[in-house]
Amino acid sequence: MAKQEENALPLYKTPLYFLAQELKARLTSFGGWEMPVQFSGITNEHEAVRNAAGMFDISHMGKFTFQGKNLISKLQHLVPSDLSRLQPGQAQYTVLLNPKGGIIDDIIFYYYGETSSGEQQGVMIVNAATTSKDKAWLLQHLDANEFNFQDLSKGKILIAVQGPKAVESLQPFVQADLTPVKAFSHLEAPVLGKTAFLARTGYTGEDGFEVMLDPEEGVKLWRSLVDAGVIPCGLGARDTLRLEAAMALYGQDIDDTTTPLEAGLGWLVHLDTKGDFIGRPILERQKTAGVQRRLVGLQMQGRNIARHGYQVLSAGTVVGEVTSGTLSPTLGYPIALAYVPTQLATVGQQLEVEIRGKTYPAVVVKKPFYRSKARVANS
Repeated sequence: MAKQEENALPLYKTPLYFLAQELKARLTSFGGWEMPVQFSGITNEHEAVRNAAGMFDISHMGKFTFQGKNLISKLQHLVPSDLSRLQPGQAQYTVLLNPKGGIIDDIIFYYYGETSSGEQQGVMIVNAATTSKDKAWLLQHLDANEFNFQDLSKGKILIAVQGPKAVESLQPFVQADLTPVKAFSHLEAPVLGKTAFLARTGYTGEDGFEVMLDPEEGVKLWRSLVDAGVIPCGLGARDTLRLEAAMALYGQDIDDTTTPLEAGLGWLVHLDTKGDFIGRPILERQKTAGVQRRLVGLQMQGRNIARHGYQVLSAGTVVGEVTSGTLSPTLGYPIALAYVPTQLATVGQQLEVEIRGKTYPAVVVKKPFYRSKARVANS
């Protein structure tokens, strides 16, 4: 989801930090937190998630809960997606927008349903580096007197168990059958005897669950999963996995100057089924006139890797910039995301990327670069 910015303040540590130390993980500064970048190696962790099961400490991410009457209708004004379609137990990946249609953050909203008194409940997961900004934006636009808003960001553990064997690895510790839970659905169930929030979501392109629970139970679950053979994974593998799945990284591929239509997130924009929302006039104009640039997938035509910030050229002229790039462990060749003019965004378009003063050929390819059969089967 988000590229995190460094700062000079003391780094936060998640409740699982000491377990990363025990496993001798390589640590890095990430969005104000000290986080594991790798445990056994990025390629090994990446392959574990693609072929079996891996798990990530994502406790650094922001976690908000809401309860109040007309919650959905109030949140509708802040996002381009039609949240009124959500049934209890369903979730929506979407974006918070500013008045220019730019993306404040990409989020997932999980809808619980209504209480007996008619109050609607939900959970929102946001990026770590934007937690404070998102909280301020939400409270600015939601009447605090109408809603019970809680920030659980530092009080809860969040573990993502991802991969084709994620469900069978997690199931022994959950006192509810996970099999019927569909992609982008969620439930509350006992995990190791204590109630936890489980959602069949993730940011790796694979099937899996994200589990939110209290620190004591979270530590127990992490240890239990390690003992069960689930591979601990760091931010390095998380980045290569999400890039293969062409999932946007906030602060790199998307930010407050990019609109969802430019970023290939048009499927989140439901202009026909909902009313007014912040940024709607800009998106309506872009929908009618077309966007000037698009975020495309690039495949390098050699072994050279296009990194964030590298220039993209067409016939010797700079036309765009790479936002993310890596050597794909699954595919075995370099891949990248880049913004280019719409007329150069067609699949098959030949382009070049400047790397250390030289240009290397690249071609626009269809996104995502990789699609998991296991994830499709559970959608």
